[in-house]
Amino acid sequence: MPPLIRPLDPVADLPAVEALYQAAADFWTLTDRHPPDAAAARSFFTNAPPGSDPARSQRLGLFVQSTLCGVAELAFDYPEPNDGFLGLMLLAPDARGRGLGPALLQEVVARARAAGCPRLLLAVLQENPRARAFWERQGFRPTGIHRFDATTRHILHRLAMRLPA
Repeated sequence: MPPLIRPLDPVADLPAVEALYQAAADFWTLTDRHPPDAAAARSFFTNAPPGSDPARSQRLGLFVQSTLCGVAELAFDYPEPNDGFLGLMLLAPDARGRGLGPALLQEVVARARAAGCPRLLLAVLQENPRARAFWERQGFRPTGIHRFDATTRHILHRLAMRLPA
């Protein structure tokens, strides 16, 4: 059965997002320097980059046989007006390496194109070379923009993909 990708509901799907976050604690420990808590899962439904309207963001779930195996958060108008920004794309450890990441990204790209975004951007941690290699295999390219996050002490690199109409 192929995976199902659909918008997530902040009430009905919150327990599944919490379970996914716990299953993917390796990602959160790398990213935030500590395992996720319930607040992290709740914030998935409300976070957005600066200047982006959180109500306009699309929060998607990838389900395999009714189990939430991945999430993606697509925001708009960041860093520039009309841009799409992939704030988070996360798969459960047992879902990685099975072609589900490209499938979820394909849905995100289709939604960004449908919204008229000329490009899709994301940030990747310097400490996560496997993630960067994944994004580059999918067609993202370095923008030359990076920043240091004083809270997590990470260097984040911005990558972009052109989305021709």
